[in-house]
Amino acid sequence: MHTNDGGRAGDLDAPARQSPGAALVAWDAEAVRASAELVAQVTPADLARPTPCAEWLLRDLLDHMTAQHRGFTAAAQGRTSLSPWRVRPEPDPVDAYQRAAAHVREVFAQPGILQRRFLLPEIAADRAFPAVRAIGFHFLDYVVHSWDVAKAMGMTAEFAPDLLDAALAIAKEVPGGSTRLTPGAAFAPALPGRGGGPLDTILTLLGRSPDWPH
Repeated sequence: MHTNDGGRAGDLDAPARQSPGAALVAWDAEAVRASAELVAQVTPADLARPTPCAEWLLRDLLDHMTAQHRGFTAAAQGRTSLSPWRVRPEPDPVDAYQRAAAHVREVFAQPGILQRRFLLPEIAADRAFPAVRAIGFHFLDYVVHSWDVAKAMGMTAEFAPDLLDAALAIAKEVPGGSTRLTPGAAFAPALPGRGGGPLDTILTLLGRSPDWPH
């Protein structure tokens, strides 16, 4: 699966000509779009496939991804409740994901989004994050989750080099240490580097093996 195509080549060059914040919003939208293209190919029979996320089947991963979109959308709208972040089994995980993905892209594209602050109760209940930082968290997640879905489906996730450079810069800032060993940690401890491209480096920094399932 190739997650971008020649028809969008001009669009993929656009973030490089924007302000850093606007570029990040554009890269995030592209990562979410790529994930949605991959999820669109998931059939009911695929939902029981294993994924690179330990102990999660593809159905579980999609429910998590949907909840994260809803949580970030709520945060961008100034809502502080934990309710949107809660993972719940979806009767149709693919449809639920597509709707949540479209909504978060719509909200992140609103004028003034970069001047907002996001309360992310799953990360810190007592402080709000600048929009650029919060959207950066979301962006990195959906680069990695696109790869997760692609791997589960036996496909390939590919992104523009500039997008991967932006994601790699954020991945390098993710704290390591004992926090990654706690139950429910977003990422596993980093793995040894293997000298691959930017996507491989992002994955190993965040504790995923580019060679999964091996």
